[in-house]
Amino acid sequence: MDDVRNRLVNCFKIAFPGLEENDIPNANQESVSAWDSIGAITLMNVIEEEFDMQMDFDRVADLDSFSKIHDYLKGV
Repeated sequence: MDDVRNRLVNCFKIAFPGLEENDIPNANQESVSAWDSIGAITLMNVIEEEFDMQMDFDRVADLDSFSKIHDYLKGV
């Protein structure tokens, strides 16, 4: 796994502690019941802290899966 992926997995563990690590790479808003509006903001805050960046909150609604967030982080 690449560094971004490992760090993002850790962010998901913090934001969604009930989620199994093996399930994280396939996680999306539909598959994770805790990933509601509050869960999304929590996740984004954890990611911002971990990656020392400001996320584009206009894009948050589009970042609805691990893979989309991973791709976003690889592009910034």
